[in-house]
Amino acid sequence: MQQTISASQNNTLTLSAAVQVVSAIAIGAALLFAVGFAPMDVAHNAAHDARHAFAFPCH
Repeated sequence: MQQTISASQNNTLTLSAAVQVVSAIAIGAALLFAVGFAPMDVAHNAAHDARHAFAFPCH
């Protein structure tokens, strides 16, 4: 059997996908600028702590 999707449901799915893409770009840009403008020691310490949290040897 074949299911049909009405036009209003299709528009809702398209809008939902657009909102998800815009949200992902906004979060990515916020992270990029937060790390980019952070002092070097803050970025280093955050990366260092993340490595230890995942049990990845860093030194």
